[in-house]
Amino acid sequence: MKKGLIFFGVLITLTSCNKPDKKIKERISNADSLAINYFKGDGTMDAVIAVKIVRDKKIMDQLISLISASSTMVNTKCGYDGSLHFFKKGVVVQDIDFRMNDAACMYFTFKQDGKTAATVLSSEAKKLLQYINK
Repeated sequence: MKKGLIFFGVLITLTSCNKPDKKIKERISNADSLAINYFKGDGTMDAVIAVKIVRDKKIMDQLISLISASSTMVNTKCGYDGSLHFFKKGVVVQDIDFRMNDAACMYFTFKQDGKTAATVLSSEAKKLLQYINK
């Protein structure tokens, strides 16, 4: 019985980590612009090397879909390679940090309901972020 409960708990945890994050998608889908800060790329936030402004709704929608595609557990030891700042009429609606230059730590992290949440930063999301930075 105890083993069955443990298995059931692990199964719920694993399946819940792969669900899309609808809350973050709802929060940022109405944004009209996006500012992306690119850091050095070594996980530290001490140097912004590029800032890109995105107003193209098609690119923003693609990035929003990738951000909200798959929830995961938060790993605060990974560091950051950049930050996303979604705006609506000149007001920030959501800040999201990302790590993409470490295969073991490819995440988007953000505050949601007062807690830190995370979603998977896929290889497709990494390619899109790299494309925007060119």
